[in-house]
Amino acid sequence: MTPETTGAGSLLEVRAITKSFGGVQALNAADFACDRGEIHALLGANGAGKSTLVKILSGVMAPDSGTIFFDGQEVTFSSPADAGAQGVATVFQELSLFAHLTVAENIFIGHEPLTRLGQVSGRRMRAAARALFDRLGIDHLNPDAMLSDLSLADRQLVEIFKALSRDPRLLILDEGTSALGRTEVERLFALLRKLKAGGTSVVFISHRMAETREFVDRMSVFRNGALVGTVAAAECSDEEIVEMMLGQRVEKSFPERSPLPAGAPVLLEVERMSDGSRLRDISLRLRGGEVLGIAGLEGQGQGELLLALFGAYRRLSGRVLLHGKPAKLSKPWIAKRAGIALIPEDRKTEGLVLPMSVRENVSMATLPAYGRFGFVSLKRERQFVAQMIARLEIKVGGMEQPARSLSGGNQQKLVLAKWLATGAEVFLFYDPTRGIDVGTKRAFYELIAGLARAGKGVIVYTTETSELAGLCHRVLVMDDGQMVRSLEGRDITEPKILAASFGLGDGAKPEKVPA
Repeated sequence: MTPETTGAGSLLEVRAITKSFGGVQALNAADFACDRGEIHALLGANGAGKSTLVKILSGVMAPDSGTIFFDGQEVTFSSPADAGAQGVATVFQELSLFAHLTVAENIFIGHEPLTRLGQVSGRRMRAAARALFDRLGIDHLNPDAMLSDLSLADRQLVEIFKALSRDPRLLILDEGTSALGRTEVERLFALLRKLKAGGTSVVFISHRMAETREFVDRMSVFRNGALVGTVAAAECSDEEIVEMMLGQRVEKSFPERSPLPAGAPVLLEVERMSDGSRLRDISLRLRGGEVLGIAGLEGQGQGELLLALFGAYRRLSGRVLLHGKPAKLSKPWIAKRAGIALIPEDRKTEGLVLPMSVRENVSMATLPAYGRFGFVSLKRERQFVAQMIARLEIKVGGMEQPARSLSGGNQQKLVLAKWLATGAEVFLFYDPTRGIDVGTKRAFYELIAGLARAGKGVIVYTTETSELAGLCHRVLVMDDGQMVRSLEGRDITEPKILAASFGLGDGAKPEKVPA
C-alpha cells in the first residue's frame, strides 16, 4: 500500500509537514490529501500525529516546515478565523461551547444574523438553527434550550452544527461522533453524504472502526508522525488497518476471561431501586472478581444507574447493600468513602481538572494520605504518583505536565489512576474506551480484567457491544429504565446482546433479574 498524497481532484494537499514540541517530533515530513467531495478517514493510534495535523489545518498552530495546498493554491492558515474564512471548519474532540448560552447562540456565535440596524436577530438565529436541524433530521433539539441542560451527545451535535453553520468547503471531524448514539451517527452521515454530493470534502477521525468502514471513501493511516498509506475503504480489512496503525500483527483484542472463583462474595447488591422516571425497579448483584456488563439501546437508563450507584441521585427508593450491609449512597463523597469509584463518561469535564498537573490529578482523591496535621508531603505524594504512572504505563513527559496535554487514552488512564489510589472495591466504568485508539483500548481491557483478578467488582456500561461480549461474566440488558434480560456464559455474544436490546429473538421475553 503506497502512500497517495496527490491527485487531480484534490481539494487539500499536505506535503512534508513537520512539527516538533521540544524534543518530541509530532509530525515527520507527513503527507496527506483529500479529494473534492470525499469523506476521508484519518486513522492512527494516540500519538500518531493526527491531532497535530488537524490543528495545523485548522490554524491553531503553524508547522515548522512543509507546504499546504488548498484548491490548488499554496496557503497558510494563520488562525482558526483565517482557516474558516478560507473554507475550513473543524469540530474538535474538546467541545468549545458556552454553557450559559442557548443552543442557537452557540451555533452562530461570531457570525450571528443581524437586523437592518446591526443588532443580533434572535428570531433569524432561531430560524436558521431550525433549518440546520431539519437538514440533519434532528427534531429533539430546541434552539432556545440552554446548553447546560443538554446531554453530552446533544452538546456534541451542537458543536457539529456550529461548524456546519459556516458552510465549509472542508469539514474536519476530530472524534466528532464519539458521544453520539447509532441513530445520531446515521443521521449525521446522511447529511455528510449530502455535503459530499454538493462537493464538500470531509476529513473524519474516529476510533470506531465499524462506522469508519461503513461511511468513508478512503482511509489514510498515520504512525509515528508520518503517513503509512492510503487505501480505499472497501479494499482493506479491519485487521490490515490495525496492523498499519500499530506496525505489527494484530493480537487477540480481549484478555482471557478468568472464571469467577467459587464462593465469590457479593460486594454490591441493589434491591428494587427506582427514582420514579429514569430507573424502575432495578435489582442486581455484583460479586468480587466479576465484570458485569450493562447493555441496551442508548438512553435506557444505563448511565443513570451508574450515577445513582455513585450517589448522584438523592431521591431513590429501594435498597443498596455493600458487603451485605445497607448503604445510603446519597452523595458522591459517601459513595467514594464506601469504596465505590466512577470512571465517568466525559473524562475532560467530569474526571479530570485539565489545567492541573498529572500529579495533582492522580493524588486529588487521596491527598490527606500523603501528609499529617494538614501538611502534604510532596515527596510521598510524588513517590505514589510515580508508582501509579508506572503501573498503568501512562505516557507523560513528567508528572508536572498539565493533564490537558495528554492524549485521550492517557487521560483516561489518569482518571483510573486517581480511583485506584483510593483502594476502591467497586468500579463503575461509563463508556470507558470512547475516543481512544485500538492499542490503548487493549491496555484498558487488560486493566479491567486485572481488577477482576484482584477480586474487585466491575460494572461496565459501553456503547461497544463487542466489549461487553469480550469482557463480561454477565450482561444485564436494560430497556426503559428497567432490567429485561440477564445473559450468562455462552449467551454473551454480540448477536444475543443486540437481540435482547431490540427485543428480538431470545431477548423478546422480559426476564426479572433476581435480587
